[in-house]
Amino acid sequence: MVKPVVSKPAGPPSLRLQRKQSLILLPGALCDAALFRHQIAGLSDIADVKVGDLTRDDSIAAMARRVLAAAPPRFALAGLSLGGYVALEIIRQAPDRVSRLALLDTSAEPEEAGRGESARAASGAQGSSMPMTSLLVHPLRLGDRRLTVILNAMADRIGRKAFQRQQRASLERPDSRGELAAIRCPTLLLAGRQDPLVASSALEAMAKAIAGARLSVIEECGHLSPLEKPEAVTKALREWLGAVT
Repeated sequence: MVKPVVSKPAGPPSLRLQRKQSLILLPGALCDAALFRHQIAGLSDIADVKVGDLTRDDSIAAMARRVLAAAPPRFALAGLSLGGYVALEIIRQAPDRVSRLALLDTSAEPEEAGRGESARAASGAQGSSMPMTSLLVHPLRLGDRRLTVILNAMADRIGRKAFQRQQRASLERPDSRGELAAIRCPTLLLAGRQDPLVASSALEAMAKAIAGARLSVIEECGHLSPLEKPEAVTKALREWLGAVT
């Protein structure tokens, strides 16, 4: 005799298996996936995380096209500094594909209005090493050997030629300020309070221009917030992804 099949009722929504979100992270100049090491690990339970390649092109538009070509149909997007410029260009090129946007330590202004952060960073870099640490991190971390090792290793992997392409792209980046009001996806603006390259006031202005955007300012933090304050950045990104427990 065949026993009837009895369907079990679904559990409460909080206990049901949820599909991971696709998340693309875009690093700053002279940085790679190691910049987001803590975030990749800390978000892996709720997101399928990929890191975009910003080393092969010399314009923001071309970098955005390359990221889009390798991306899933719809994804959450977070970018730091150069990665933020590219994230804004991706929103310009394919707004319907971005489900959520996070802009970390970046600006919507063109270089001439952006206090010359790209030019100053370029003047501090020599070859493929990163002696410009003082331009990137909070003064309290200038003696942090672990951090210095990570920065130098990333810079060595990126190399001089890729860095030159990144700087050319940054210096010629478009003005995105007029397009902020058109952003409709959930948006997080994150700033290090003591960032010497991008003032937190610039992100405050961006947050006011984007409807419903949330601003998070991290204290005692410079330009490389994912490395300097990894726990705080990962927590902010979890909240942004809507997965706080």
